[in-house]
Amino acid sequence: MTSSTTSTGLADSSIGGSPGSSSSGTGSSSTTELSTGSGSGDASSGGTTMIWDVGTDQDLGDPKPPGCKGKIDFLFVISRYGGMSYFQTQLLAAFPQFIDTIQAKFADFDYHIMVVDGDPDWGSSSCDAQCPMPCPVPGYPCSYTPTTCDTTIGAGTVFPAGDDAPNKPCPIDGDRRYMIKGQTYLDDVFACVAQVGSNGRAWIGEALTAAVLPGLNKPGSCNEGFLRDDALLMVTLISNTFDYGPKPFSSKGSPGDWAAAVLQAKHDDPESVVMFSILHAGEPECDPDDRTCQMVKMFPHHLLVDREEPDYGPFFEQATDLVEVACADFVPPG
Repeated sequence: MTSSTTSTGLADSSIGGSPGSSSSGTGSSSTTELSTGSGSGDASSGGTTMIWDVGTDQDLGDPKPPGCKGKIDFLFVISRYGGMSYFQTQLLAAFPQFIDTIQAKFADFDYHIMVVDGDPDWGSSSCDAQCPMPCPVPGYPCSYTPTTCDTTIGAGTVFPAGDDAPNKPCPIDGDRRYMIKGQTYLDDVFACVAQVGSNGRAWIGEALTAAVLPGLNKPGSCNEGFLRDDALLMVTLISNTFDYGPKPFSSKGSPGDWAAAVLQAKHDDPESVVMFSILHAGEPECDPDDRTCQMVKMFPHHLLVDREEPDYGPFFEQATDLVEVACADFVPPG
């Protein structure tokens, strides 16, 4: 009986383990890069090939693994850097199309959706210093005392405050810091949490790392239950500036460190992750200062889009194509 072996891994050997196979990329335009990677080994040869009677294909059941039935954890990591209001508005406008596309492609769709911002602080420090006197931000919640999770980087956002933020708690069902299937008024609630404002930092890599590691996902922690072993993880990163430079101007760690954290959280299976970055197209190469692009390209399933695109909706549809490809090779652990 002849056989073949397929292996896919991260493109950066510094992450650990052996590098995966090469990937090929296609882009819908000069401002995007779309990639899905795969590899295959050579079939054995020589001697007599034995053909086993395995019956009809009906005997084998559904060839797709359980992860392809639409169980996906969506993680949005959004910068709070100055000038983010326009790009957050673009994201909100595209979100309904994204959800409609996913639900059309996955009949048994079951989702978790969480938004985290790239800043450990909450609200506006200038307003906090003036409270209880009025501050320049209309409706700023001077009477609110931030919780530990509000001031923990990587924790789900539930009360965005400051310039260009709603300055009110977002009505997520179930007292969680993320939304699940059946969330009441999903589009409106997502619009609330995704407007993280423009009063903070752009620590995209650091926020991503914190959000996926066990510390914030274990029982009793801020993001308890968000990340599921048997779900595909799709990460959307959006910023208007590079995550580059010494602290406090950027995230701690390197692109390899951030990718390793994601891989660790998903049981060392790069097929269980889809990366989507809205910042710079990274075509043909990442800007030397764009560490987010460098990290995203370490995963076989990734899409890079320029933040200046007038409509993010079509690129979310491309991202769902990557979800379908990743699902074809994703086998949940256990």
